[in-house]
Amino acid sequence: MQLETTKSRGEFRKRIYFFTLKLIEFIDSLPKDNVSQRIGDQLFGSGTSVISSFIEATAASTKKELTNYTIASLKFANETKLWLALVRDSKRAKTEKVKWFLDELDDISSILASSINH
Repeated sequence: MQLETTKSRGEFRKRIYFFTLKLIEFIDSLPKDNVSQRIGDQLFGSGTSVISSFIEATAASTKKELTNYTIASLKFANETKLWLALVRDSKRAKTEKVKWFLDELDDISSILASSINH
C-alpha cells in the first residue's frame, strides 16, 4: 500500500486506529501484577504513539516534517514490537493473542518504511 493518495492515507489511518483500539483492549486484559502493569504502560505509550506520530505526519507542512514524523511512527512501531515480544515471552499473554499484533505491526512498519523511501 502506498500512502501517496488521500484515500490510501485515510485507509491507513483507519487501520492504525483499529490496531490502537485492539491494543488498548489487549493491555486492559493483561494480568494485574506489577511487572505486567509496567510493561502495559510502556506498551500503551509506544503503541498509541504510532498513530499520534502518523497523524502529525499527515498534518506536516514540509516534506522534512512529514519524513520526520513518519520515521517517529516507524520507531514507535518497532518499540511496540519489543514490548509485545516481552509480554509473549514472559508468558503474560498467549502467543496466539500477541501474534496478530506483531503481524499487523510488521505490515504497518513496512508501509511506513516504504512511504519514507518515496
